[in-house]
Amino acid sequence: MNQVNYQKELEKILNTLQEKGEAASDYRPPRLFLHSCCAPCSSYVLEYLSRYFTITIYFYNPNIMPEAEFSHRLAELRRLLQEMPLEGTVSVVAGTWEPERFLALAKGHEHEPERGERCQRCIRLRLEQTMQAAKAAHADFVTTTLSISPHKDASFINQCGAELAKQFDVPWLYADFKKKGGYQRSIALSHQYDLYRQDFCGCVFSAANRHAASH
Repeated sequence: MNQVNYQKELEKILNTLQEKGEAASDYRPPRLFLHSCCAPCSSYVLEYLSRYFTITIYFYNPNIMPEAEFSHRLAELRRLLQEMPLEGTVSVVAGTWEPERFLALAKGHEHEPERGERCQRCIRLRLEQTMQAAKAAHADFVTTTLSISPHKDASFINQCGAELAKQFDVPWLYADFKKKGGYQRSIALSHQYDLYRQDFCGCVFSAANRHAASH
């Protein structure tokens, strides 16, 4: 079975959108609902996609704990939008902090490594909630910043997104944002804007795993 090149799939869509924009004087960019986990992961994605879409960042991350960490990441995301010049219109919608939903789905999977069943359940929950919000807002596409992380499985993220797209009838924008130097660019932008770069995904289990690995 051939592995899908998600970066090429993304480039096909972007090229089509660019051609439409160049052909019509009254062209309006499609609206993208972008699930975001933090400012550093969003930086390159926004730089890359803002010329093609009107972007609504959906910050829904019930896995992030404690609440102070959740609030800090959201504040950094908003600060980035104030300071970083972008070609298109970008706004932020903050989802509800619901740690009890994450803890319920993680029960019995607390000791699994990153990319395991716990992570897959967490990603599905966040994407499903993003799809619901995107459908209610009549968005044209949905995607997530998560694939920029080398710790995340881009194949699972895109397969999950594609399945939910069929369920909610909102197109999924395939992507693997770590490709073409995307991850390295996000690090450079994080330094440029002095962004808070956390050393764990967000949940208490990933924090414990990173702490154990460093000792």
